[in-house]
Amino acid sequence: MDYIFDNERPIYIQLVEKIRIEIVSGKLKQGERLPSVRELALIVRVNPNTMQKALVELENQGLVYTERTNGKFVTNNSELILNIKKELAREKVTKFLDDMKNIGITHDEAVTYLQELGGSK
Repeated sequence: MDYIFDNERPIYIQLVEKIRIEIVSGKLKQGERLPSVRELALIVRVNPNTMQKALVELENQGLVYTERTNGKFVTNNSELILNIKKELAREKVTKFLDDMKNIGITHDEAVTYLQELGGSK
């Protein structure tokens, strides 16, 4: 967990985004026990209150749950993880297509570039 934060947005929001990506990408496995808030804060080099705020938000999203006395865990809800993965992909593709449009590249040209640079359809 080597995170670099920007000064444009609150750190806890950036933490939520980065941990979400680690969950949907499988770096953090379903059902995996997370280190304690203090341990995570030390690893990522943030204030424990900031880490706690991020974990509460992830819990509100259903990606993390707490077992009393056992700690926090990554959800086992595969459907939720897949839906969030699709949502993140949709956001990134939309941004990519908007960026291409802004530099004068049509949708079809952008798709062609993706196929050429990505290696397949």
